[in-house]
Amino acid sequence: MSLVDSHAHLDFEDFQGDVEGVVSRAAAVGVDRIVVVGLWRSPGSFGNALELARSRPGVFAATVGIHPHECAQVPEADWDESARLAADPSVVGVGETGLDYHYDLSPREVQQQSFRRSIRIAHGVGKPVVVHVREADTDCTAILREEGLPSAGGVIHCFTGDWPAARAYLDLGLHISVAGIVTFKTADAIRDAVRRIPRDRLLVETDSPFLAPVPFRGRRNEPAHVVHVASKVAELWGVTAGEVAEITTGNVKRLFRLA
Repeated sequence: MSLVDSHAHLDFEDFQGDVEGVVSRAAAVGVDRIVVVGLWRSPGSFGNALELARSRPGVFAATVGIHPHECAQVPEADWDESARLAADPSVVGVGETGLDYHYDLSPREVQQQSFRRSIRIAHGVGKPVVVHVREADTDCTAILREEGLPSAGGVIHCFTGDWPAARAYLDLGLHISVAGIVTFKTADAIRDAVRRIPRDRLLVETDSPFLAPVPFRGRRNEPAHVVHVASKVAELWGVTAGEVAEITTGNVKRLFRLA
């Protein structure tokens, strides 16, 4: 079985000194590609996701973006840097960007402006947009509709909505990615959506180090655990985990143009 973890934060401090171990444990269960999400951290810094992608191009790919949590703090020079980094050949997507009305760590108007700006960067570099959305589906779909989905497409990462929300994103042309939440007891609405999502539009991810699936809930998440997400999807689809791996790996490779 060959799987791709389509969204992981391996440059977070949670993995400091353990990246080699993470890659080894992932490879041992068939996870041979990892999309590392590079986010703005502080003035002049987007972490080291790009450096990881350059160091192991056959294992890592990178995205670069500005998260809605931090967008109010970003200086203008770093918006210019974000656009420059997004054009790098090792970068396969723009984001994660989007809207988070659960925590509201940045004012909503600033989040919306940041989201629009990030979509425009994705348009400019011809790469897919990676979208974070929480309790903001109406505004998210409206902005995506107004700005237009980049020609390279995009993905709603770590989907937490229901089938009507999923259908609205699918109608816009987006892919949908599910993480460990799909294994949680309270995730009936997500599971219902997964049953209905067209198979050529679904990705799987961990969102490491967050949201470890059952049976690892409450511990640090890591890319090897994406096999448990795939297994739950297989159960919902009534197919084998190997079939889910083949389908979702093909989907993520097409979306992010991975060799």
